[in-house]
Amino acid sequence: MGRLFIEHLGGLRLYSCASCETMLTNRAELVSTRFTGATGRAFLFDRVVNLTFSDVQDRVMLTGRHMVRDVSCRCCDAKLGWVYEFATEDNQKYKEGRVILERALIKESDGFEEKPPPPYRSKRHRTE
Repeated sequence: MGRLFIEHLGGLRLYSCASCETMLTNRAELVSTRFTGATGRAFLFDRVVNLTFSDVQDRVMLTGRHMVRDVSCRCCDAKLGWVYEFATEDNQKYKEGRVILERALIKESDGFEEKPPPPYRSKRHRTE
């Protein structure tokens, strides 16, 4: 088996797998907190990394019929939610390509502010 490459999106508020703490996404990618999954409250995100995907499944949900894939943590294989591949109803098309993460299966934590390094100034150009 080859090496596992883990991505990190950075940010001030981070979401990770509750089982192994692998980084998944950040608050900037959060679209909505008004979803419900099998374990209760769920969040809709634009971009999530470090996932594996199941085969496409046809599901009838509260908001209509959707083609979805279950998503799991790339490191520990814990099921975390699903991704919308296709929505049959026009008012549900905004979900396509977006990921649902179930709140009970993820962990939210403080991130860090990314500041660019100060510009380099050689000793020759210093004014004192």
